[in-house]
Amino acid sequence: MNEFLHRLRDRKLMQWGLAYLAGAWVLLQVVGLIGQQFDWPQGLLRGITVAAGVGFFVTLVLAWYHGERGEQRVSGTELLIVALLLLIGGALLWRFGGHSADSASSPTALTAKSAAVAAPAVSDKSIAVLPFENLSDDKANAYFADGMQDEILTKLSKIGTLRVISRTSTLQFASHPGNLTEIAQKLAVATILEGSVQKAGNKVRINVQLIRALGDEHLWAETYDRTLDDVFGVQGEVAGAIADKLGAALSGDARKQVNAISTRNAVASDAYLRGLSLLRQGYSLSQEIAAIHAFEDAVKADPQFAAAWARLARGYSHLIFTGADSSAERGAAAKHALETAEQLQPETLETLAARAYYIFRVERDYAEARKRLEALHARWPNDVDVILTLSYVLTRQGHQSEADALVAQALTLDPLNVQVHKLHAFNASYQRRWDEVVAETRAVLALAPADVEARSIEAVAWLARGDLARAARLIGPAPTLLSEEGERPHYFELERLQRSYAISIARLEQMLDTPDPHAGPLDALGVRAELADMQRLAGDRGAQGNYTKVRAALQEQLLQKPDDQFLLSGIVTAEAGLGNERATFAALDAIQKKVAERKDVLVERETLEQRARLLARFGHKDEAIAGLSYLLGVPYGAPFNPVTPATLRLDPDFDALRGEPGFQQLLQDASTEKASP
Repeated sequence: MNEFLHRLRDRKLMQWGLAYLAGAWVLLQVVGLIGQQFDWPQGLLRGITVAAGVGFFVTLVLAWYHGERGEQRVSGTELLIVALLLLIGGALLWRFGGHSADSASSPTALTAKSAAVAAPAVSDKSIAVLPFENLSDDKANAYFADGMQDEILTKLSKIGTLRVISRTSTLQFASHPGNLTEIAQKLAVATILEGSVQKAGNKVRINVQLIRALGDEHLWAETYDRTLDDVFGVQGEVAGAIADKLGAALSGDARKQVNAISTRNAVASDAYLRGLSLLRQGYSLSQEIAAIHAFEDAVKADPQFAAAWARLARGYSHLIFTGADSSAERGAAAKHALETAEQLQPETLETLAARAYYIFRVERDYAEARKRLEALHARWPNDVDVILTLSYVLTRQGHQSEADALVAQALTLDPLNVQVHKLHAFNASYQRRWDEVVAETRAVLALAPADVEARSIEAVAWLARGDLARAARLIGPAPTLLSEEGERPHYFELERLQRSYAISIARLEQMLDTPDPHAGPLDALGVRAELADMQRLAGDRGAQGNYTKVRAALQEQLLQKPDDQFLLSGIVTAEAGLGNERATFAALDAIQKKVAERKDVLVERETLEQRARLLARFGHKDEAIAGLSYLLGVPYGAPFNPVTPATLRLDPDFDALRGEPGFQQLLQDASTEKASP
């Protein structure tokens, strides 16, 4: 030990070590200051720090080496070489270590097995707007605070140099929570905007404060006292001030969009904010109709209110798209609202969005809708509705990988939105990526444990793999009322694959005999058609009577809606059940012609699956097998999931093909049935 200590002293390791530590400390201080000024990535700074630690041991080795050569002095040149090596090593560590990690957490990165979108690197130019607190004496004015928060968030979202979290992900938090750092981490943002609104008569006081989440540092605060007829200028002022504080450059177009004022009418602005508040509470038909009425009140009060007309056009278009009201009157109202908005403010993003949604939802022109939505997304990159609608259009056109990338982008802007996670699961199911489907539904259930639809989506994954027992545990109890059949669409699919026909027949007959005030005529028709199919598979002659009733009811409804695809598809089912091959394929050809006009890839493939089933039933085996072979290689999802080797093995519709070598070849690929780890 004495000899070892003597060698350490001779080689002057202590001097080398102290000199290195002093030099490294000075170097790291300088690098830290420069990095802060030039906004160097944190990964680079961490890499240099790690390299400094490694460099200390390198220095000691050099000191020992010099001692062996009998050199007794540490030269400045040698220390400079070590410092340069330190910088180079830090940069390499960042490039191949920290930087790679940052890349893996980019906004569009997905892990193949978990399907979870990695959190993006937190930029200083990122913000979440928490729900505004209602300080009004009249608590019924809560809608006003909701609407103000929504409008400020919308203005911020138009600043492309900012990353703005969507309202759906911030709604679950309190107005002034104590755990800002935790919330910021969940949303992957650097700053948070809190606010409150106090409304009394015609006067409004709006308080806002911008906070840097790390350290709870207050960056900016302001109080605005306005009258109701001047309140719409506040949102632009707030957005502009925040952009300035965060160093987010406002281009000429963005500045114009942010500062645009749609109305100075107090009654109109109040009705408009009421409509926005209704929309933000989650979708239901009754709430959408109530919001539409609020926007109608807004344009009555101020016929020059372009943003309200644009919202009306979007609301009417959505009613048409969902089939809630596809009447000619509603179509005319949607067109009038859109054209009025375009006459008043043709270049605002709200008006441009209304036109894009109208083309997609009413005209069903996917090619033109895509062009409009892509242009809109370029100017409004933070709007999740635009992103998801564009994703939907791309899926319908067959561009699934591009659609997936957009959904991943939406998740970075709306990470706690269960609907976006479910859309990701749907897209994965179209492509038979069942592990991703399961992972996304589990992510939804972590956010919303009572979400029945998420369990149903996961059940699809297990049905597709042929794991009927696991699917049964997820599907839940059997429906007992007509209106519940659509809520549990996979229940009778499961019993069909289990070939539990008698049990299904008894359930369906009981549903038809049980009064249900919430059921519509199509609910009863759907249940009767399901009953007829189960009776046919069971060899029950009662199927003929039910198919006849279904056909008669559908033909009557087709007089009012001759182009309704749902009704036409029902006619195909009824005619096939009655054994009318020519009428069956004539109706199916009519559907396929309409589908071809729309150029909707998903619906086209859904119809091809229906054709393959009918070809098998009517004995056209080679054509059926050729159709199934094509379908196994393309993404789609109808009516519950795409065909897989597992479902082909179990599905009674394909019993007629089981002796065919070509069909047996289709069953060989079991890759889609592997269970999740």
